[in-house]
Amino acid sequence: MARSNTTLPDDHRALYQAFLDQGLTEWLARLPEQLEKGLDRRRHGDLPMWEKAVAKLPALPEERRVTLDDDSVRVDVALDHSRLRQCDNLLRKLTPWRKGPFSLGGIEIDTEWRSDWKWQRVAPHLAPLAGRKVLDVGGGSGYHAWRMAGAGASFALVIDPSPRFYWQFQAVRHFVGDADGGCTHFLPVGIEDVPENLGFFNTVFSMGVLYHRPSPLEHLQQLKETLAPGGELVLETLVVEGDAQTVLLPGERYAAMPNVYFLPSSQALCHWLERTGFNNVRVVDEAVTSLAEQRSTEWMTYQSLADFLDPADATRTVEGYPAPRRAVIVANKPATL
Repeated sequence: MARSNTTLPDDHRALYQAFLDQGLTEWLARLPEQLEKGLDRRRHGDLPMWEKAVAKLPALPEERRVTLDDDSVRVDVALDHSRLRQCDNLLRKLTPWRKGPFSLGGIEIDTEWRSDWKWQRVAPHLAPLAGRKVLDVGGGSGYHAWRMAGAGASFALVIDPSPRFYWQFQAVRHFVGDADGGCTHFLPVGIEDVPENLGFFNTVFSMGVLYHRPSPLEHLQQLKETLAPGGELVLETLVVEGDAQTVLLPGERYAAMPNVYFLPSSQALCHWLERTGFNNVRVVDEAVTSLAEQRSTEWMTYQSLADFLDPADATRTVEGYPAPRRAVIVANKPATL
């Protein structure tokens, strides 16, 4: 049974209210269980540290300038030296930061991915996001959701099962405040936790998820079920060069990543989407991932792309497969069935 709103943390209360306002009543009934499971401290030993770090972020001046429609999700707010150092130390407790960049009160979070480059490639091909209800599946820290809010989305929901990403999102929320009109939210669940046949969102993003799914057609079907009739899917995933029958099934690891399953050609992926029932399927971008777009930084000090490529041949992974190549495909759910 849902707890009374008077006992909810602020971030949960806002999420409950947003689901209520959007008429997502069936999903709303599942939120208490989903939040409890997603933020269960037994899932990750560092979860209490992340929660505490966000809770310790100091109160910020009301006067601030929030920019959600530029390369860096930026919050310009005057912090004295003590609060600046405190914020910097607390934000570093949430590392590694993978998707960004962010600029928070003068703290430049240089993330592993230049996610702004991906947004620049994708944005020109989107139906205008103004007034749309948007779902970002596997959205990480929420960088792209903030950009969606900056583009005018009326409701932007990130779902990602990682509690670290949840607390990174809440840290950014602390700085953004209500400058987005309260339209941007994060739920620590996977696509399998979304109610079946929801038919609600106008735009759904799934970027960097499909190749981690052992049943890719099932994932595409799940994405279609979240969309309202006529809604738009934005799918970004690893691909290989080849024709409509080309699919790579790597071994236990691909570019040092575990749980990588099917890497189709972009033509094969378009065929999968059409078989799943999407129409107006088109490839809007395809390129090899560069070492400038994905790399180690002081905010992500672990190994990154350069370490996963053959040192003697950057066109191959350490396992001998083609180097990571990503495609963006846009498609629509039919307006009528």
